[in-house]
Amino acid sequence: MVQLITNAKGFFNDMTEEVRLFLGQTDILPYAPEAELRLHVLLCGGEAKCLAMPQHVERIVVVQPGADKLDVKRQQKRALKLCVYQVMQTLYPVATPWGSLTGIRPTKLFREIMGRQGEAEAKRSFRELFTVSPEKQALVEEITAVQRPHIESVALKSASVYLHIPFCRSRCLYCSFGAEVAKKEGVLSEYADHLILDIRQGADLLRETGFSLRTFYFGGGTPTVLSASELDRVLSALDEAYGVSGREFTVEAGRPDTITRDKLRVLKDHGVTRISINPQTMNDRTLRAIGRFHTAADIAASFELARQEGFDCINMDLIAGLPGEGVEDFARTLEAVRAFDPENLTVHTLAIKHSSRLKARLEEYPLPDGAAVEEMVGLGAQAARQMGMKPYYMYRQKYMQGNLENVGYAKPGAECVYNIDMMEETVSILSHGAGAMTKRVYGVGARVERLPSPKDVPTWYQKQEKLFVEKKRLFSD
Repeated sequence: MVQLITNAKGFFNDMTEEVRLFLGQTDILPYAPEAELRLHVLLCGGEAKCLAMPQHVERIVVVQPGADKLDVKRQQKRALKLCVYQVMQTLYPVATPWGSLTGIRPTKLFREIMGRQGEAEAKRSFRELFTVSPEKQALVEEITAVQRPHIESVALKSASVYLHIPFCRSRCLYCSFGAEVAKKEGVLSEYADHLILDIRQGADLLRETGFSLRTFYFGGGTPTVLSASELDRVLSALDEAYGVSGREFTVEAGRPDTITRDKLRVLKDHGVTRISINPQTMNDRTLRAIGRFHTAADIAASFELARQEGFDCINMDLIAGLPGEGVEDFARTLEAVRAFDPENLTVHTLAIKHSSRLKARLEEYPLPDGAAVEEMVGLGAQAARQMGMKPYYMYRQKYMQGNLENVGYAKPGAECVYNIDMMEETVSILSHGAGAMTKRVYGVGARVERLPSPKDVPTWYQKQEKLFVEKKRLFSD
């Protein structure tokens, strides 16, 4: 147990993330007299100070000046996190691949520093200030270079449209998303009715506020849990309201047990340009353990079906560190994926989320250690290179095995622009559906304002009109 005493209470959670880089899921409390370690963290004028007791280890980090209130807060948070990290690293001298960085978007931070102070300073900061490993810094630099032309093409009032289906065939062991298992008859049809209303209102809003459409993304959950006729109804409304033709349009077909030829034809007929077929693993034993209703053979059949229906840009998601899997298991999955030769590969690192069944029953599921997961992630990068891909977007999550990352790889020209825009927060996103997040981005690298929709579907139904008023306010100023 750790006691963290601070006068910067607004940054308490940010500082606890630094402690957990070294001590995992230990309890960190503002009041814990019995704690083995006490951290006193103070924000005093232009300095952040951290003192560890009873070890008497202290570190001080200067707070850099900010351009405005938002930037001042950002610099204060950065200094507080750094001084805590430096104390913890002194007490527990272990290497962390991302150094002191705990945020979701390392590439956004790199680009932010580069925009203000130049590429040389961005590289120096990652190397010396944040102590990021050479391998992870090289990954950030390569991704930033691949993203550059896509980010430079963003107009001031560009917007992407996101549709959300919060339903799945089954709930995976590791899942923490607000997705429901669709069991009651008629529930998907009713949801489609509400989604179509939301789509029509949103299209009117973007036209009235002068935003230009950039990309479409249909995610979940699992969008293909809808029937072919329900998909046709939703996508017809989308095309009628927005005009889909000629734009990047991605659909997470995701679960092979929801893919049929009829559904693929509906997607193709409505201008979908990219789909995801996500194995997570090609090992049947693991698929059963994580709660999937399909086999590796079903994945292969779905992929072949998509090729037959003319889909020439397919992504496949994998997860490194699944319960019961070792390096050899992951290597076999990669061998199978190389035979498919998809255009995109996304290698996720397992994150143990608090609201997942995995977290609640962790003692029942043996997990590979951090070193094994790091080897798996390295094999994923190697396989992507062998298929002619480069890393093009990346993000991190809390509680990831080995403190690693999720990386999307793509063949040249097959990058998903929506993924770049969403993860780098360079484009406003108007979202439709329960549990979806709408974002207004006020210029590349500037302020981002978020508007979440309720995750509970009936609550979303009740609040649709109120949410539309909020979206109108968000996009009108």
